[in-house]
Amino acid sequence: MGHEERPDLAGYRVRRAVFEQAMAWAILFTELLGRGKAVMYLIRKGLLRICLLALLVGTSGGACSTARTDLRTESVVLDLPSPSLDGGMSLEAAIVRRRSVRAFTSEPLTLEQVGQLLWAAQGITAPNGLRAAPSAGALYPLELYVILPDGLYHYRPDGHRLTRLTAEDMRLAAWEAGLRQDALRAAPAVFLFTAVYARTAERYGDRAPRYVHMEVGHAAQNLSLQAVALGLGSVPIGALEAASLQSALGLSDDHEPLYLLPVGYPSP
Repeated sequence: MGHEERPDLAGYRVRRAVFEQAMAWAILFTELLGRGKAVMYLIRKGLLRICLLALLVGTSGGACSTARTDLRTESVVLDLPSPSLDGGMSLEAAIVRRRSVRAFTSEPLTLEQVGQLLWAAQGITAPNGLRAAPSAGALYPLELYVILPDGLYHYRPDGHRLTRLTAEDMRLAAWEAGLRQDALRAAPAVFLFTAVYARTAERYGDRAPRYVHMEVGHAAQNLSLQAVALGLGSVPIGALEAASLQSALGLSDDHEPLYLLPVGYPSP
């Protein structure tokens, strides 16, 4: 993940300024000449093409880049590699080998590994939007984040992509909120499951917390087994100060932290 470059936000602002200026001229000509004549005039003068190019052309690879800028928030969006559907380890072997691992090497995870782990936990596995882990009523209250050395990311199952929320290494914050368990600052990746209880409560009322807690267990086990299949180790951590972690990471008020899973290469 460390080799991904942040898109040129200065370049984006220039393109936005060009677009806004071109649109101002377009509006002016429309008022002066009338809609039909103005459109033909703008086409001949190329102003419409300028508008489109200002929006579509990027200084870091344009529309073909895997790292792009979300025009609404200016946050970095990473398109993850497609998940592998045919790993080299059987499910039975992964179950046998799964153990809680609390000591890790400093070797970082690749973007492919991070994407595979996210997919195993909350990825979309069917054309109708169903996910890898079961959810009561298919309401999917879980929101999944991953803390990496280069920032905090939010996983978007729809599109299998990550949105970077901050470029700071927030593992120390996770360590503090996780009662200073060393695995949280030693692992190269820390996955955080949060829950939006209201999604489930709208249908199931008072039973919602029980269903949500079952669901996070399903998803966390998927991630843990996928880690084993990738030659990695993990440990699920439920001892955390939820409010402190939510505040430190700047999460939405309704995204309540439930579970932390540090993941990395097991230390010899």
